[in-house]
Amino acid sequence: MADPNQIVKICLRVVGGEAGAASSLAPKVGPLGLSPKKVGDDIAAASQAWKGLRVTVQLTVQNRKATVDVIPSAAALIIRALKEPPRDRKKEKNIKHNGDISLDTVIDIARQMRHRSLARTLQGTVLEILGTANSVGCTVDGESPRDIQAAIHAGTVSVPDE
Repeated sequence: MADPNQIVKICLRVVGGEAGAASSLAPKVGPLGLSPKKVGDDIAAASQAWKGLRVTVQLTVQNRKATVDVIPSAAALIIRALKEPPRDRKKEKNIKHNGDISLDTVIDIARQMRHRSLARTLQGTVLEILGTANSVGCTVDGESPRDIQAAIHAGTVSVPDE
């Protein structure tokens, strides 16, 4: 690293609230002059709110100081909205997220994801989030997310413009 003021961004997928193995962080942060163990602890502290969920973490490194930003995926936001208890990854595998969330919650999640969405309008982003809810396996207002997508396309369910 030539310039100490240079800003380097590193994106990692981690399980929230857990310090990843220092051996997996070492090749990424070692050349930047950072301690992998300390960075792992920083990531665990910053992602504590996402305990047990896989989230993307962006490390911004400048002057050998790392700042951690959690960038949750749509699936992580939906699973968090289901308010499930944190699970033990070692014991519970292939879990079914069969809860129910409201359409208002889906619209709130779509607003949070708006800047990362490829859709032109909020309605398109809501349709993306409904597709993610379908793959997660939860229902929206007691109905299948597919049915609500069809209702939005038909115009019977309205989504606010912004």
